[in-house]
Amino acid sequence: MMQAYDAIVVGAGHNGLTCACYLTRAGLRTLILDQYHTVGGMATTEELTLPGFRSDVHAFGFQFANLSPVPDELGLANFGLELIRPEINYSHVFPGGGIISMHREVEDTVASIGRYSKTDGETWRWLAGDFVQAKDDIARWMNSPPAPLSDEIDKMVLRPGGMDEYRAGLQSVRSWGEEHFEREETRLFIGAWACHVGLAPDDVGGGHMAWLFASLIQDLGNRAVKGGMHHLPLALAGYLRSQGGKIRTGARVSKILVQDGRATGVRLTSGEDLGITAEGLIASNVDPRQLIIDFLGEENVGRDLVAKMQRYEWGDAYMVIYLALDAPVTYEAGPDARHGAYVHATAPSLEYLARLYTECRSGQLPATPFMVMLNDSMIDPSRSPAGKAVMKILVHNVPYEISGDATGKIHG
Repeated sequence: MMQAYDAIVVGAGHNGLTCACYLTRAGLRTLILDQYHTVGGMATTEELTLPGFRSDVHAFGFQFANLSPVPDELGLANFGLELIRPEINYSHVFPGGGIISMHREVEDTVASIGRYSKTDGETWRWLAGDFVQAKDDIARWMNSPPAPLSDEIDKMVLRPGGMDEYRAGLQSVRSWGEEHFEREETRLFIGAWACHVGLAPDDVGGGHMAWLFASLIQDLGNRAVKGGMHHLPLALAGYLRSQGGKIRTGARVSKILVQDGRATGVRLTSGEDLGITAEGLIASNVDPRQLIIDFLGEENVGRDLVAKMQRYEWGDAYMVIYLALDAPVTYEAGPDARHGAYVHATAPSLEYLARLYTECRSGQLPATPFMVMLNDSMIDPSRSPAGKAVMKILVHNVPYEISGDATGKIHG
């Protein structure tokens, strides 16, 4: 006999787990399924290199999550979640030993920028202050259902300075950076954060995203999860189980079952069917292509939607290199880089970033890729054996389907 639940969540990444926690908290008998051997999705930590060296497989920084009420509402600290806030959030290094660092205190960041331009330092002080003033509104926006677009536009038109906000929201990193900062180094120090969401220097909206990312980190920190990012989903799983929720790993969904236009359950690749009650629901934490094409299919969502998803643009890929080291690395730029959570490394030129995006989007391996170095064990020594180090290098903008090499050196 098919076992029925009030709610089934497909995908036990941290978003799926959060959804399942709140469904269970609301009194629903909830089951969450994942094909992997553990929960976490893109927030797992594993010994990928050598025993004792624990690498975050994907996510490392606890950033926009600082605006989420979830950790406090669910009491995740009681289930093992502990956050580390480094003194230096990140550094941007340039050839020849140049560096700008974002410190915990904004005045120290202003001084670091001031080595290149005192005017830019003062500009960052008030830009960072703008975020502090708007933080509560931003948090409410992020943690609320989306309002109708017409309502958002009406509010923006009526709000003092609203049209300036609208314009800023459309600016590219290059446009916004050249408007606010006089030195290219400062524009990169702030603007490179747009790359973390796949926005090139000339893409619409990059300037606003760079400000939002950088100013949030300035105010709330580029935090890390002690022991590895996996402790975040493990804490969510602990809360879920404490409320009676069920978790099954190693359970791959092949289909969402639909009858008379309504989801009724899921089928696993093992052939097992799991159902939901008459008033139940199914929530998906998988990518939209998998949901629409594989799990639902044309027979349930129609040919037009399937055709749109088949044309869905994934965006640029990243490449990750995991390192187990005999000792922590040293940087030509000095100790601030070594003690920062992240290190961005570029030439002091927005054109440097623009060129690699053009190369990547034409299918070529970039000649000089943008690398982000993550000093995992400097921020959290528990991730590596004493005296050793674990790092991750994130190489931005590598084409998933490679048609060539921008240097012309690699063939075939």
